[in-house]
Amino acid sequence: QVQLVESGGGLVQPGGSLRLSCVASGTVFSIYDMGWYRQAPGKQRELVGTITRANVATCVDSVKGRCTVTRDNAKSTVYLQMDSLKPEDTAVYYCHSKYFRLEYWGQGTQVTVSS
Repeated sequence: QVQLVESGGGLVQPGGSLRLSCVASGTVFSIYDMGWYRQAPGKQRELVGTITRANVATCVDSVKGRCTVTRDNAKSTVYLQMDSLKPEDTAVYYCHSKYFRLEYWGQGTQVTVSS
């Protein structure tokens, strides 16, 4: 059974930083393209950033310059570094994996940006 477990969320002041982690188990992590999504209250889930199995990383325009996605295949882990956090970054952040038609989601980790 494939499992994705996120961690690293919490309460952060505006302007602060967070690094989220997502550990995969039950599968060969290196074959998956990985992504981070977020869902704010009352809004649809949206993409934040991705990293392919070839280690090509991108972030969406709304967080570009503040977002870094990396992976460590030896640890079966993908990371999301978010800097200069804003209150509008408050959301549940989800890890996603995809290999052709195989897709999995983590349970999410709450990030709250507030003073």
